[in-house]
Amino acid sequence: MTDPYDRYPSRPRMRPPQRPPQAEPPPGRPAPGEPPPVPPRRPPGRPPRHVAPEPGPGTFGQRQPGDVPPGAHPERPARPPVRPPEAGPRRRRRPPNDGVPPDENPTDVLDLGQDLFADADPRDDEYDDLVDEEITGRYYGGVNDADADDGDGEDDDEDGFFDDERAEPEYFGDDRDDRRPRRRGRRLLGWVAALAVIALLGAGAFYGARELLGFGYDDYEGAGERDVVLQVEDGDSTRAIGVKLTELDVVASTEAFITASQEDERILGIQPGFYVVKTKMSGANAVERLVQPDARVGELQLRPGTQLDDIEQPDGTVVDGVFTQLSKASCAELNGESTCVPVKRLREVAATTDLAELGVPEWAVADASKAPEGRKLEGMIAPGVYDVKPGWDARTLLSHVLETSTTRLQAAGLPDAAGASGFSPYEVLVIASLIEREAVKADFEKVSRVIYNRLDQGWKLEMDSTVNYVLDRPAVRTSAADRAKAGPYNTYAVRGLPPTPISAPSKEAIIAAEKPADGDWMFFVKCEENGLSCFSTTLEEHQANVDDAIRRGVF
Repeated sequence: MTDPYDRYPSRPRMRPPQRPPQAEPPPGRPAPGEPPPVPPRRPPGRPPRHVAPEPGPGTFGQRQPGDVPPGAHPERPARPPVRPPEAGPRRRRRPPNDGVPPDENPTDVLDLGQDLFADADPRDDEYDDLVDEEITGRYYGGVNDADADDGDGEDDDEDGFFDDERAEPEYFGDDRDDRRPRRRGRRLLGWVAALAVIALLGAGAFYGARELLGFGYDDYEGAGERDVVLQVEDGDSTRAIGVKLTELDVVASTEAFITASQEDERILGIQPGFYVVKTKMSGANAVERLVQPDARVGELQLRPGTQLDDIEQPDGTVVDGVFTQLSKASCAELNGESTCVPVKRLREVAATTDLAELGVPEWAVADASKAPEGRKLEGMIAPGVYDVKPGWDARTLLSHVLETSTTRLQAAGLPDAAGASGFSPYEVLVIASLIEREAVKADFEKVSRVIYNRLDQGWKLEMDSTVNYVLDRPAVRTSAADRAKAGPYNTYAVRGLPPTPISAPSKEAIIAAEKPADGDWMFFVKCEENGLSCFSTTLEEHQANVDDAIRRGVF
């Protein structure tokens, strides 16, 4: 670092303040006629340091020659005199920092006394004495015995390091003291920021542990209050079910349900559908309620071959038709009130509502509208599982099952696949319903071929299933009286297909109706106990198969 006092290399580094000049010049000037003494190297009007002023105005309290100044050592030897002028100018001392490379970041120098020496020439000896006068006079304010005047008129104080009076030391403030409060402020802000980051990390860790370990969640107590309906959709995870329960206020938090589910594996068996639960249940009670058999409501399982109306079995039991099954699926007990939609109301809506608005596919609307009363929706509701929400009205209920059926019929190829068969999509649906009621699945394609062959030859279909359809009987065989009854569904009396399907055909029956097996069969009859039929091309072969089935008790 560059020394701030290198400007004056031969002088001390302290810069004392300037002492005001004496009010009057000291006595002892030469008398007239005497040769003038050598002029001292001092500014005009300032007495030399080594001469004690004589008593007079303004000299009170000054020391006399020979006095030992306070603090000076009495045995200190006198310093050698100042070199004479004829010896030439003194050699300047080499600066202590000569040859030292300058600092790239020098410290600011406080330049004291700059104005005092502004007009002085550093190359003149007068400059040195002037500096010496100001520095020593300010800081040391007196002389010792070695610096006293010895009468030779020479400056005994070579270095000019002492003066008459000792000045009070002057202290300069440290700028670092001013910076300490700000540094402490910055340090405090740093600690606050660090603590904030630690708090955020701790909160994140707590939240993550809460999610993974399941502690710290809200949970209700008890078995619940009011009934509500929960819908579980296909693909819902345990967490998705928990979210829905939270939205319905069934549980206080999703975590409460998930934690309880981890202790009961039965929750993995929950199927899509509607479930009746209660609000404000504990997580454990919610899980226990969902796995109960009676918790699921609104479930409809429609079997293939089911028709709209109920069917009475030979033993007197009744098989529920589509309307009855829909009515039962709509029933639930919510807070003491029943949500059942009566069968009568379902029939009224089906008979009076526009079929297109109700959800019947466009390709079937025209033919279904021509159906006899009460049979417009026959065959249009495909078999399968339906989930209906308790509380829906009759129209919403029918629209939901019809829209779902349209998707299932499309999966079976309708209406596109019907084009290759030579029949309309609706007629293919009618053929499929006959196949469903007349045969078992293994014979679907062969029965379909018999229907195609008879229709191509212009024969009557002569199927007992169409006669029994209007009689609401599931039996395959009919009596002579039954076959004598007139009606559009009596295929013993009328050529061609019946006006509507006679049941809800399965996907396999629809595909068989679209693509029948190859063969020239014209007849078939049930001849095996497992439901399989025997097929023939002539009436004689057919009659022999019938007699054999009767003899064995199969037909």
